[in-house]
Amino acid sequence: MSRREARRIAIQAQLLDQPRPTDLLDVVRRLTMLQIDPVAAVAPSADLVAWSRLGSTYRRSHLQAALDGRQLIELRAMIRPAEDFVLYRAEMANRLSGGPLKGWQEGGRAWVAKNEACRRDVIDRLERSGPLPSRELPDTCVVPWSSTGWTNNKNITKMLELMELSGEVAIAGRRGRERLWDLGRRVYPDEPIVPAMDAMHRRNEKRLHALGLARTRAQETRIEPMDVAEVGEPAVVEGTRGTWRLDPSYLGRPFSGRAALLSPFDRLIHDRKRTQELFEYDYQLEMYKPVAKRRWGYYALPILYGDRLVGKLDATADRSAGVLRVAAVHADVSFTKAMSGGIDREIVDLARWLELDVEMSMPTS
Repeated sequence: MSRREARRIAIQAQLLDQPRPTDLLDVVRRLTMLQIDPVAAVAPSADLVAWSRLGSTYRRSHLQAALDGRQLIELRAMIRPAEDFVLYRAEMANRLSGGPLKGWQEGGRAWVAKNEACRRDVIDRLERSGPLPSRELPDTCVVPWSSTGWTNNKNITKMLELMELSGEVAIAGRRGRERLWDLGRRVYPDEPIVPAMDAMHRRNEKRLHALGLARTRAQETRIEPMDVAEVGEPAVVEGTRGTWRLDPSYLGRPFSGRAALLSPFDRLIHDRKRTQELFEYDYQLEMYKPVAKRRWGYYALPILYGDRLVGKLDATADRSAGVLRVAAVHADVSFTKAMSGGIDREIVDLARWLELDVEMSMPTS
């Protein structure tokens, strides 16, 4: 297939074509997850992804209600459909029983074993008083967690996150941005364990349906894979090397594109290599770069129009001033009048959803 055909399949799979979906739960079930990220320069990523699909009829309260009702759950830094939890139970049971892990996972399990008394103390306290935030759980670890990142010596936080991987504890809700932890059996659905190989196959099938097409193997990630093994059908995309895996249910579907503003963590562009291969689109999240080295802005939103990624929106929600400040619209291609109109309408809709006015600081670049 051509790159254009491949892009259209990817866009349809991610519900970024027309007509828009109308139900949040249907969106999350199709996408399989919403990534949780605390940065809210415009809005939290999970909400931005939902808005990109549903438009300004979406409210953050809709997501909170689904979490409160346990139709959606937090698992491994993602918001997922509760019914998908069964596909992780075998993996959790393997970790808890001492089954084989990947090399980089063994260190975490060994560290928990060295701090067995702390693990038992966490379980006892949650049994008696949960749900609790991590700050209300005392750090009784005898061996500190060592890391070059922000988790260095964050012993209780790391203990809870590793215990979440085994299903012993779970996120039961939030108090503001603070996670509330409880025993896993009180939070997760009590469903039979799906055998590990079957569960992995079903997860790969769901991921491929959410992406449209993906690689058999991709760069390994510690939270959510970007590849799909051998599910689907093999496909070759013109201008790219190697074989892809395709969900054939998308073949032959008519395509009707639209304008969309995307979260930097949107799954359409999350795999930067795939984005470059299919869309020939250069993008990096620049929030960690010095100001002088940023090309597009602190939290630039990728701009989709039709079947192309055409630019980046440098915008910030200034809630104290009541405005969405648009510093620049960086165009990767020459915008037609129709493109400019569609993108402008999305900016206005974004501001409406945020309940802010639009303030344009700079013209299109």
